[in-house]
Amino acid sequence: MSSNNPDPVRLARTYLDTMEARDLDTARSLLAPDFTAIFPGPRIFNKLEDLVASGAARYRFVRKTYARTYQTTEGRDGIDVVIFSGTLRGEWADGTAFDGIRFTDQFRIRDGVITEQQVWNDMGEALLARSTG
Repeated sequence: MSSNNPDPVRLARTYLDTMEARDLDTARSLLAPDFTAIFPGPRIFNKLEDLVASGAARYRFVRKTYARTYQTTEGRDGIDVVIFSGTLRGEWADGTAFDGIRFTDQFRIRDGVITEQQVWNDMGEALLARSTG
C-alpha cells in the first residue's frame, strides 16, 4: 500500500457499506474505470447499475455480518487483496426474511481503487432450497 493510497481494508469495506446503502455515486468513486464484479453463475458486471438490477430480482435488501477479514499484497505490482467472509441476512423479493447465508468477497485494489470484486455465496443454494422445499 502506498502512503498516498487509502488503507485497502477500509476502502473495500467502505465500498460494501455504500453499496448496501445504495449510494452508487460514492461506491463508483472507489472503483477503477475497468472495474469488474464477478458473482456466482458466473455473472459478470462492469456497471454498478447492472449489478444492482441483477440483485433486485432476487432480494429486496441484503446486509452483511462480517466474521473474518484478510489482507495481503500480491506480486511485484503491489496489488492489494482484501477478503471478507461472514453471513448475509435480508429479505427475498417476496418479503420473506433470510439469515445465515455464507459469503466471501475478494477485492483486488491497485493504486488506491478497486479493480475487481469476486463474490462467492450460498444465495443460489438457499433459493433452490426454497423452491424445492
